[in-house]
Amino acid sequence: MTGHTGVERYFAVARPTLVVMIFCAIVFAESAKVEGFIESRSGETMIVKSSDTVKSIVLLTDATQVGEVQGALKVRRKEMSMAALIPGLRVKVQGMYDNKNQLVAEKVSFKGNDLERALAMQAGMHETKAQTQANINELEKQRAALQHQQEQITSNKAAIDQAIARFGQLDDYYILDEVTVYFGNGETDVEAKYNSQLLALADKAKTINGYMIEVTGFASTSGSAELNQRLSEDRAGSVTNILIQQGRIPLTRMLAPGAMGETNQVGSSETERGQAANRRVVVRILQNKAIAGI
Repeated sequence: MTGHTGVERYFAVARPTLVVMIFCAIVFAESAKVEGFIESRSGETMIVKSSDTVKSIVLLTDATQVGEVQGALKVRRKEMSMAALIPGLRVKVQGMYDNKNQLVAEKVSFKGNDLERALAMQAGMHETKAQTQANINELEKQRAALQHQQEQITSNKAAIDQAIARFGQLDDYYILDEVTVYFGNGETDVEAKYNSQLLALADKAKTINGYMIEVTGFASTSGSAELNQRLSEDRAGSVTNILIQQGRIPLTRMLAPGAMGETNQVGSSETERGQAANRRVVVRILQNKAIAGI
């Protein structure tokens, strides 16, 4: 009887404690609340930040009630879609924690002016992201353009070096005559006034034993180096075509036209007159020294 009485006495003492614990657990489960800003949201899961260090994982379900509190006392409630739960919105969440310490939301409420601020914040962030992406795209374009320009500069330099090396081999030739053709800024067509000079040069060349014709194009420094390299090449090509088609100079007597770009400037790049002097093609009649000595 004594043992039985002790057990009864134990339960008599423990029962109130257990009741209080169970009651507290029920109250806690029913009254779990979180208030703060939505930091992020992915589908049914959102992170609510209530302070600099405290973040809560909130789960939304089909049963979650979302509403905007209205009125001076904030007692009226307007049902809202879950789409209103956007990052930056200040919310109050009521629900119960599950076994993963995630707050399963029963109710989520917010103020209308808080939603307006969050929407404005989202619009600003979207604009900032769009501008940032535009800036990134522009930088990528500039990087690609710079890379292309660098590749073109390397290619131009190689072409010029090759032309210089080839012309360096002309030490074995005498220069018997030459004509210089000038071009307008950005122009590659030969003006009609130079045709007679070029044809006279061609006729003279044909009277010389073992002659060769050298055509070298140049450009001013106005514009990009890539453009000027192409201009010098096109100018030399235009003059060469006149010598071959109208002057009847055989291809076997023509040295490959040289494009020297901005190299060998003969006029000042600081003046219009100097720039004009640099936009030129030089045509020369050459004769091999060995042949001339025969």
